[in-house]
Amino acid sequence: MCDHGHGNGGHGGCASHAQTFDYGGTGMEYHMVNYIDKDKVVVLNESVDGSGVKVFKAWDNRIDRTDYVESDVDPELLFNIPFTGHVKITGITLIGDLDESHPSDLRIFKDREIMSFSDVANAKPDQEMKLKQDDSGQIDYPLIAAKFSNVHHLTLYFPTNFGDDVTRIFYIGLRGDFQHNFREKAVIATYESRPMADDHKAEIPDAAHHHIC
Repeated sequence: MCDHGHGNGGHGGCASHAQTFDYGGTGMEYHMVNYIDKDKVVVLNESVDGSGVKVFKAWDNRIDRTDYVESDVDPELLFNIPFTGHVKITGITLIGDLDESHPSDLRIFKDREIMSFSDVANAKPDQEMKLKQDDSGQIDYPLIAAKFSNVHHLTLYFPTNFGDDVTRIFYIGLRGDFQHNFREKAVIATYESRPMADDHKAEIPDAAHHHIC
């Protein structure tokens, strides 16, 4: 069922009370970390630059609290997560502390690259859910299967926590399946291997040089 009237700012989205269940550590595989393009992950409002990407760990290392991300000026955290190909995401789990620093809400957007805080404030999430405090990754939050198939980019927005000034996350796990590589890029690479002089009269700006303030 969908609770369209719930959520901060009047956002719609399905699953502010998405089904959650305690799976007891068995039967779930959060291996999608293997398909995250970590060099291109962008995390906004992290107190330490580069700390956000480190919460995407192998499942066996989820309890290791050496690496974590903490928000900076307020509780908000925003993760822009590109993948190395097209994937299907079927569920998410995360680890925080059993205190007020644990995120309490999550809004998820698919295939909207490099979103800012103003972007997420004005866009309808593809799925929204309330979170429970979890310090060991015991709770799985299923994603809407029809919406998160053939995804190449995922945005995770944590707008609030349980009352602390900062939000702290130790681990984010994604479950799902890799579907296929970016075939379009392979075609472009083949074409560019035999360049023609006329092809380069007007150079196309390199999208990789975009800067996020």
